[in-house]
Amino acid sequence: MLSIAHDLVARATRFILASSEEPALWTVSVRGRVVGSLVCEAGERRLAWFDGADRSLVNYAGPLDGDIDDLARLLGLRLGAPVELEQLPV
Repeated sequence: MLSIAHDLVARATRFILASSEEPALWTVSVRGRVVGSLVCEAGERRLAWFDGADRSLVNYAGPLDGDIDDLARLLGLRLGAPVELEQLPV
């Protein structure tokens, strides 16, 4: 039960921070390897991919607004493997 509550609080926190005008930075990881970043600045989000990132991720042209966990799931479906977004302090 505590795990579910923790997950809900963490998801709500990420949603609030992602929706704010404050700058934010996430790493995009696949199988423990950082392959890109997601930057939120002045209410705009943009993805940047590092050398060696899978083409299915690099070619993503879908929406970046909305829930961060939903974006991770969407990228994971494109790739066929779990994708994790971890927010870093800015």
